[in-house]
Amino acid sequence: MLKRAGGGLGWLALAGLLNDEKLLLPSARAASGAEISNPLAPKHPHFSTKAKSVIWLFMNGGPSQVDTWDYKPELQKRDGKELPGFDKNTGFFTDAVGPLMKSPFEFAQHGQSGAWVSDLFPNMARHVDKMAFIHSCHTESNNHSPALFMINTGMTRMGFPCVGSWVTYGLGTENQNLPSFVVMSDPLDRGLPKGHSQNWGAGFLPGIYQGTWLRPKGDPIENLHPPSGMSSTEQRAQLDLLARLNRHHVAQAAAEREFNARIESFELAYRMQTAAPEAFDVQREPEHIKQLYGLDDKRCAHFAAQCLTARRMIERGVRFVQIYSGGMENERSWDGHADIVKNHRGFAGETDQPIAALLADLEQRGLLDSTLVVWAGEFGRLPVSQKGEKPGRDHNPHAFTVWLAGGGVKGGVHYGQTDELGHKAAADKVSVNDLHATILHLLGLNHEKLTYFHNGRNFRLTDVAGEVVQKIIA
Repeated sequence: MLKRAGGGLGWLALAGLLNDEKLLLPSARAASGAEISNPLAPKHPHFSTKAKSVIWLFMNGGPSQVDTWDYKPELQKRDGKELPGFDKNTGFFTDAVGPLMKSPFEFAQHGQSGAWVSDLFPNMARHVDKMAFIHSCHTESNNHSPALFMINTGMTRMGFPCVGSWVTYGLGTENQNLPSFVVMSDPLDRGLPKGHSQNWGAGFLPGIYQGTWLRPKGDPIENLHPPSGMSSTEQRAQLDLLARLNRHHVAQAAAEREFNARIESFELAYRMQTAAPEAFDVQREPEHIKQLYGLDDKRCAHFAAQCLTARRMIERGVRFVQIYSGGMENERSWDGHADIVKNHRGFAGETDQPIAALLADLEQRGLLDSTLVVWAGEFGRLPVSQKGEKPGRDHNPHAFTVWLAGGGVKGGVHYGQTDELGHKAAADKVSVNDLHATILHLLGLNHEKLTYFHNGRNFRLTDVAGEVVQKIIA
């Protein structure tokens, strides 16, 4: 009996070790119950690929494509002239439509690819040969909330799973002691983006796949430290009792799928009390790295800390990280309705050095090939001015620029074009569904096969649309 029991325990231990190292064969993994008991267990992609994780740099509010990455000489020439046939309902403020307005920023070519870049981004300009630019993106709404839902979830309505949730549902996570999907919002008392946590929610997917929002001030996560006056043994006993009660309920009501996610969320929270404080502590980094990101510069220190945290998360096996620059709207985000010079120069100054440092740091650590970096907002801005004491630009759903770097992307390429004024996507148009399909493809996921059965049918991130932009893939 002892011999047989000892052998059995040994095999259980071996299976656990192999599973932790992702060396357990899929059939053995399923037989061991790893896939069933842990919804965040690492899963095989549909096909092999370079990208393993994502850092999404979200420029909240809608940065202007014609003032950042999409240089339009014709707009410079026609400054102050009317745009014939312009639909004043394109933007949000129909009674403040002005004439065409040239970019107030200087453009120059950079890198071997000769990419045109605004002087807003002197640091990122040094990395254009790593970037694949999509200049012909377009979306379905000129309003922040539905446009945010669209680019995050593929739908203009709330209640659907976001990209990060779909990715972690499809791939799991490499680190069982940290959240699989982390979200950081603007920490400068500017508020959350419109729609708040719906932008990183799991929708109808199990709750374990929703983004873990890091608080801008104080402990990044509530209850990150063990309760005072309670030993680890007592805390463990509490969790075990809670898990037994929940599993007893699941056995009586098998349809309650959310309970398994809830059980795992308690277990993850317990494990995080050991792993997370170290992972979130950017002060452990050497001085030259902190200076590279700009932690010593008051203007960009907050975003620098978030970018450095993102690198530390990815380095430790976190699957998806999203960072928001800007809060609610107008002067608190990239929403440059008034004085676009002050607005864009301010937010570019906060993000330029940290993002450039992130790209350089990922590359020097050998992580850029396996990390897909995405830079985007929810829509673009119009080439005409919005009238005011200091003019700005109104919302433009017809055209915006997104760039991607690392993770199997071709560097120094440009895909798609807007018209000569940057008003509308004109060639090789890319919808938000196409962008999502491309991101999933770079992670080894077929967007048509990544589905979840809900309300009588299979749902997917790209709904019934989406084509992969093959020409930006290495």
